[in-house]
Amino acid sequence: SRPENAGATVVYDSRSSRVVAEEIIAAGGKPHRERVGHSFLNRALSDTGAIFGGKLSGHFYFRDSFCTDSGAIALARVLSILSSQPMPLSELIKPLQRYAQTGELSFQMDDPIARFREIADKYRKAKLDYLDGVSADMGDCWFNLRRSNSEPLLRLNMECADESLLAERLSDLKVILGEPVSD
Repeated sequence: SRPENAGATVVYDSRSSRVVAEEIIAAGGKPHRERVGHSFLNRALSDTGAIFGGKLSGHFYFRDSFCTDSGAIALARVLSILSSQPMPLSELIKPLQRYAQTGELSFQMDDPIARFREIADKYRKAKLDYLDGVSADMGDCWFNLRRSNSEPLLRLNMECADESLLAERLSDLKVILGEPVSD
């Protein structure tokens, strides 16, 4: 974090780990969660004046580069950090690996609207939002279930405090969603 970036907005997609918002806040920034998709992220970057945006898919957008997606700039910044540190990248990122995650799972659905309603009803005591599909935050666990932007699938990302809770909560969701398919 640089002093000139204090209070700056950083945009990230709805699938991203809680770690993203936590680290943005810890660095003095303002996290802005956005729908998955290039056009949504670009609009959010423009609307908020964000200095940076990132997607779970590994696309990174820099205000100083006209908010264009640039893996080259991201790589250069990572290499710069690594050159000034005695530790390998694997050690530097360990503190960020504090939650258990499913990764993105895909489910075949004939009636996604009915599944969204069923899940919203089942998790009605959780903090729900509908920014991108349905997201449920239960404190020690959260998930986002959304329609794929490019395929007739539902996409699930879940993150919990630990592996056993993740397995339990994923099992609960599979009662409604079935087993994931490979894409």
